[in-house]
Amino acid sequence: MKLSKFKYNLPENLIALHPAQNRDESRMMVLHRETGEIEHKTFKDIIDYFDDEDVMVFNNTKVFPARLYGNKEKTGAQIEVFLLRELNREQRLWDVLVDPARKIRIGNKLYFGDDDLLVAEVIDNTTSRGRTLRFLYDGPYEEFKKTLYSLGETPLPKFIDRPVEESDAERYQTIFAKHEGAVAAPTAGLHFSRELLKRLEIKGVDFAEITLHVGLGNFRSVDVEDLTKHKMDSEQIWINDKAAKQVNGAKKSKHRVCAVGTTVMRTLESSVSTMGTLKPYEGWTNKFIFPPYEFSVADSMVSNFHLPLSTLLMMVAAFGGYDKVMNAYQVAIKEKYRFGTYGDAMLII
Repeated sequence: MKLSKFKYNLPENLIALHPAQNRDESRMMVLHRETGEIEHKTFKDIIDYFDDEDVMVFNNTKVFPARLYGNKEKTGAQIEVFLLRELNREQRLWDVLVDPARKIRIGNKLYFGDDDLLVAEVIDNTTSRGRTLRFLYDGPYEEFKKTLYSLGETPLPKFIDRPVEESDAERYQTIFAKHEGAVAAPTAGLHFSRELLKRLEIKGVDFAEITLHVGLGNFRSVDVEDLTKHKMDSEQIWINDKAAKQVNGAKKSKHRVCAVGTTVMRTLESSVSTMGTLKPYEGWTNKFIFPPYEFSVADSMVSNFHLPLSTLLMMVAAFGGYDKVMNAYQVAIKEKYRFGTYGDAMLII
């Protein structure tokens, strides 16, 4: 499958800059995998498609305020630092991206906050934009973390072209977020409200939780035409015994298993036995799913409308069928659905 097959013209005004006023009131397109039939609904109507003992699988990762702005010593030039992950708690080492990268060399010091509240030293180059920083902070770890996060802002993706607002801290987070470690939200989960979860629960729908700490690999552009040559960044995942039992039980009794988002789908497909059952797992995945692909676990999925040429679109096309999904995207553009992180939803069933 070629990269160019995932190019389509997306009018810029369809990229959502803000979420729907209420989480569960964004629009939802329903795509039937077998027939290609399309329905236009509101997200809270999702309850009509699931029954007693069906299982919805959520990603309970939590986004942290990963984007910081600092100044370089001597020149005072403003530098954007994007925290990717903590490498060593005791030594305060972090894996980061810096912009503009050409100005940042090993040995440079960066200053953050009023009165240079926090100082970091560049100790390694990892990639063209990647650096390892050591934060120079003497106080206790909890105090350091609090200071670091107080200087950071909600890491909205760059295609949401506006300043970060106070409300983003809450809206760029799912209501079931628990385990901190993501630098991007698992966006399909953003549509679920507490009321909707309660109504699904009353109907008898079961909820399973996995964790995948979303990294920036999600937004990394694919720069090879032959998709078999693209390497995904590794992301940390956890599937516990309980989640595996819930999913396997539903499959065995012929109930639906719905992956809420591409991160959930990738996690489930990263730990499958030869019998097609889900295995508990703790580790890393760099699984890249694109058409054609045989899915083993989920038989339905919720996803947002993804940008052209993105790995997320490729996975959705693998699940819903390339022609059906690309046709549905054309319908979505015609019907003025909202695209991207804060956009509308698609249920593939």
